[in-house]
Parts: sequence; structure tokens; C-alpha cells
Amino acid sequence: MASSVASQSGQWSEVEVAGHICEIYHPPRASEHGYTVIYLHGVHLNHLHDKPEFIREFDRHGFRVICPRTARSWWTDRICSEFDTKISAECYVRDHVMDWLKANWQVEPPRVALLGTSMGGQGALRMAFKFPNKFPVLAAISPAIDYHTRMDEGDETLFEMYADKEAARQDTATLHVHPLNWPRNMFFCCDPVDTRWHESAERLRMKLAALGIPYEADLETSGGGHGFEYYGRMAEKALGFVNQRLESERLRV
Repeated sequence: MASSVASQSGQWSEVEVAGHICEIYHPPRASEHGYTVIYLHGVHLNHLHDKPEFIREFDRHGFRVICPRTARSWWTDRICSEFDTKISAECYVRDHVMDWLKANWQVEPPRVALLGTSMGGQGALRMAFKFPNKFPVLAAISPAIDYHTRMDEGDETLFEMYADKEAARQDTATLHVHPLNWPRNMFFCCDPVDTRWHESAERLRMKLAALGIPYEADLETSGGGHGFEYYGRMAEKALGFVNQRLESERLRV
């Protein structure tokens, strides 16, 4: 364990998983069912240990939390050298992080949920669409779904991972939706004044509705645009959804 820091409530610390640092959070009283959240960070690599709106909800529900750090990987199944030259961020979460949770916290699906903001929000959606049995519960706040548009601005990490903008578009969350195989519990939200990402969230909502895939979304609540002001505003709703759906998954098994 590399280091630890106490919040006003629980305890943050760091662990090494497959050669990379993950931040972990232990609430004052963990859920008796072992409910666990994997937080996927945004492209600006912000942390949650100084975000009281999230910590308050982790404590309320007793969530243990693990926060992998994968640089500007966009949580894809492509190699991003900023993160690792051999392991993709998606593979890292799907295999290494999940294996660590099973070995160290004795928890596995369906008692694990994905939570993501911005880059991490689209990552949570895409991973859950690709592996709905492994990730049946997710909440995505301000998901940057159409991230291929950043290639118009010369985003060097995306050009490292994809041959061109169309190749990246084909890998976006919306195009990974399968009409017969989808995560049973999904919530996503985006501030309507978030002009960069709201339209792609609306397109995802329309596609899910057209296919009859159940979901919950809030694309109407406004406050802060794109950033932690809005993320914090939506933390209670997103993590309340996660808690409710982890419980329903437990009772379903």
C-alpha cells in the first residue's frame, strides 16, 4: 500500500494492481453485502478524495470504491502508451481490477457497479454494453460519448489508438448497444447546457427507447455545465440509483 489519507468520514489509500496504482476508499461502515463501485475518471484525471458530494454518498450506502488510474486512455480496448504499452484500459478493469476485487474484497458481479464521469462516463457505458453480465449496473454522469469529435482538435492520444475519426466513432458506446444483450440497470445524465456532450447522450437515449431497452436518464436537470459542479449535483441521484439496483440484482440472483 503506497499511502493513505483520512477523509472526514472514511479512509482513502492506494494499492498497486497489475503494476498500476488504484485509489481505494473504505467507508466508516461498509455494506453488509459488499457493494462496490469502480470509478472511472475523466480526461482531466481528477480524483474523488476531495469531492464531498461523492464521499457523502459512498458513506450513506456503505460503498467500497476502487478508482483505477489509466491516464487519457478513454477506457478503450486500445493500447494507450500513456497508461500501458501492453494492456488496454478496458482489459485492465475487466480482468485485473475485477480479479483484485474478488481476491481482496471477496466481491464479484453482480455486486459491483461502474460509475464514471465524462471520459469515464462513456467508458462505463461502453464496458457495460460490451460485457453486460460482468457489469450489470452502471451510472454515467456527463458521458463524453462521441469522443471521436476530439480528433478534430488533434487529440494525440486518440490518434495513437485509432487510425482515423471513423474508426473511433465505430467504437463509441452508442454503436456497442446490442438489441438482445444489454446491462439490466443503467443510468446516465447530462446537463442540457453541456453543448459538447448533451446531443450524443440524447441520441443514446433515443436509440435505447427505439430498441425497447430499459434505462433511466436525466437530460433535463441543469447546474454547472460540464465539470464537478454538475457531477456533484448529480452524485446523490446517480449513487442512489446504483444502490437500489445493486440491491435488486442481489435479490434477483
